[in-house]
Amino acid sequence: MAELTAVVRDAAEVVVGPEEAERGDDASAPLVRREDAAVAVVDGRVAAVGPSDEVTREHPPENAAVAVDAAGKSVIPGFVDAHTHALFAGDRSDEFEAKLRGKTYQEIMAEGGGILRTVGATRAASDDDLLEILLSHLDTMLAHGTTTAEVKSGYGLDVETELRMLEVVARADERHPIDVVPTFMGAHAVPPGVDADDYVDEVVSEQLPAVEAQGIAEFCDVFCDEGAFTVEASRRVLEAGREAGLAPKIHADEFATLGGSRLAADLGATSADHLLRSTDEDVEALVEAGVVPVLLPGTAFALGAGYADAGAFLDRGAPVAVATDFNPNCYSQSLGFAASLACVGMRMTPAQALVSVTRNGALALDRTDGLGTLREGAPADLVVLDAPSHVHLPYNFAVNAVETVLKGGEVAHARNGSGAAHE
Repeated sequence: MAELTAVVRDAAEVVVGPEEAERGDDASAPLVRREDAAVAVVDGRVAAVGPSDEVTREHPPENAAVAVDAAGKSVIPGFVDAHTHALFAGDRSDEFEAKLRGKTYQEIMAEGGGILRTVGATRAASDDDLLEILLSHLDTMLAHGTTTAEVKSGYGLDVETELRMLEVVARADERHPIDVVPTFMGAHAVPPGVDADDYVDEVVSEQLPAVEAQGIAEFCDVFCDEGAFTVEASRRVLEAGREAGLAPKIHADEFATLGGSRLAADLGATSADHLLRSTDEDVEALVEAGVVPVLLPGTAFALGAGYADAGAFLDRGAPVAVATDFNPNCYSQSLGFAASLACVGMRMTPAQALVSVTRNGALALDRTDGLGTLREGAPADLVVLDAPSHVHLPYNFAVNAVETVLKGGEVAHARNGSGAAHE
């Protein structure tokens, strides 16, 4: 028998999502918004959204397991963070200072810092320690409105640690309200003292078969850029990953234009991420191939670099996603802050920014069941903002406006840990 899981009523605004919610639709389509509205959840999915009096008449709040009074507040879909490196050990805050003194990311890498420093700390950490670290990061992400998050491996760079990382990701997914999407990224960097070609051979012939046998990872990612992996090496890894049942993703055009975007288009990758230095031809190729562009304004902010050209993609109707890129070099778990940076740094509108961290983030993870929207039948992942409009999300930057988070219609987070949001 169907159960009335939750009713969120009397909201000043409920953002349903863009006018259309199918992959490939015009990303600039206007938002569907309801004022003085309510959302009803049955068996964990959105059953009704519309005028509060109509929804509550059909779905009385007193009959729901959870009832939320959202008077004066905005209700939006839960955030989907499509690009994170949230599983890592160690601390690199000193590198933040080094960058402020003028050192480049590549210089820090050459001195043994950056990714390789985190690899050493992650290899040395126990599985239980890694799990507690990841769960702590997920707690912070949830408190900032994220209900689905991709998490990459890639701080192992050997068979044993890459498998350990993916196992920890799977354990976190079982224990935490956030849905965690696992990505294998053995081709994140070349370990010290190892020939690059030999390491690619290891990823293809040893790591990927082990990852396939483990059966946890959903995607295969590679860092195709200056100082990382060439286009040819990246193709080898992604094609081998696809043969192992892993959909391709790619880090491309962050520091140099090597051809990573064209490779993503050629392979029909699920997403191409970063894209700070993509050319018009790269943009056109990605759009024509239906590859979701994932832009990471927090990375540009942390590096003091220029931002990606979101308009080049939006003008072509691409479903631009924005993600945190949370990692030791871009230490922010907040997609709300990323949305602010998307508006200020990439000139996206608040509506475009909201869609980029909800529905389009879901598309970048190949979720097409309505995730990232509040349409009828969609997963009931929603956020109540302590603000009258979604515009306040990027407008009131550096402040967490999230009051309540529902995952599948159940309260996953309430501000201050209280039940004040429930009746």
